[in-house]
Amino acid sequence: MVKVNKLLPIIFLSILIVIAISPICYGNAAEPPSILIIVPDAPENLEISIESNGEYRSANKVNKIVEKYYTFYSRDLKNTENYNLKIETEENYFEILIDEDLKSYNNIFTLDLKNQTLTSGKSLSRSITLVSLRIALTLIIESLIFLAFGYRKKKSWIIFLIINLLTQGVLNIWINGFSPLISYIFLALIFGEIQVFIVEIFIFLKFVKEHSKLRTVLYVLLANLLSLIAGGYLITILPI
Repeated sequence: MVKVNKLLPIIFLSILIVIAISPICYGNAAEPPSILIIVPDAPENLEISIESNGEYRSANKVNKIVEKYYTFYSRDLKNTENYNLKIETEENYFEILIDEDLKSYNNIFTLDLKNQTLTSGKSLSRSITLVSLRIALTLIIESLIFLAFGYRKKKSWIIFLIINLLTQGVLNIWINGFSPLISYIFLALIFGEIQVFIVEIFIFLKFVKEHSKLRTVLYVLLANLLSLIAGGYLITILPI
């Protein structure tokens, strides 16, 4: 049986590594200051505009399969204490006032069309669903590769599950903290996967003795390469 306490130092190390690289990526942000509104299951005819000092400006729209993003950049916003949103569909019309203090950079809100409410940030249920989905897909890919490389022992699979749940969990929770429209997200994913690769190489070589070190290194390399490709594809079509 694997002694989990032996893995704890590695667990803390992996978390610290991912946290350490996040300021670097944020520091290179390319998106200008903005107000971004996430609308789950948005109808095709939904239009959102913002009033600033008596002028209305339409949002920039991006479709991400299960939701749409409506963004107002700094060029659309005038200096004012609050902003009024005008939400229109063929069947409905209402207005919502943003009267809270906005951050100087990215401001994310979630619009509930049914209840006509606007809440700050991403919803917790949305984040849990998306993070869980990305982790599950990654585990499926990497478990098939692990199996193909001939790993059959119970100890090997326990280590595999613990480490992948940890590293992919930390990576995907970190990615979830980015703005949905961040332009360098794939670069951030590459940085994150490199850190995951380093951590997993160290742990698998130390604890998995079922096959040779060369086979273990090749497995970790191929598994992380394929998960990077799959993850890169997912973030282009699915919300973040």
